[in-house]
Amino acid sequence: MAIERTLAILKPDCVRKNLQGEVIARIQKAGFKVLGMKQLRLSKEQAGAFYAVHKGRPFYDGLVEFMTSGPCMPIGLEKENAVADFRTLIGATDPKDAAEGTIRKLYADNKGENIVHGSDSAENGRIEVSFFFSTAEIV
Repeated sequence: MAIERTLAILKPDCVRKNLQGEVIARIQKAGFKVLGMKQLRLSKEQAGAFYAVHKGRPFYDGLVEFMTSGPCMPIGLEKENAVADFRTLIGATDPKDAAEGTIRKLYADNKGENIVHGSDSAENGRIEVSFFFSTAEIV
């Protein structure tokens, strides 16, 4: 298996609930290497650009609104099979459907406020990490 990069974003609900440390600890216990991490507040333009692939879908405007509602924490991660392993760790988008013990099952309130973002492919993982982190910021 190849080493992959994936992006986690601890969403505004995660930060608002002060769960960043617990979620990061679970990520590190699962063997992910943290390449970069920061806390920021996305502008509507940044959130719109990041989620541009969803533009035109019914949930797009609500997603941009939610992601700009407070600070979030993008985290660049690396590991063998990072994308699939991270998606398993976080669980299904809707916490009702997430497996027991997953991050979303444990901490998320609903499908719209589901604590964490995870890249959906190795290619998107590379693109998404570079959206938030310059080469100089990756260690």
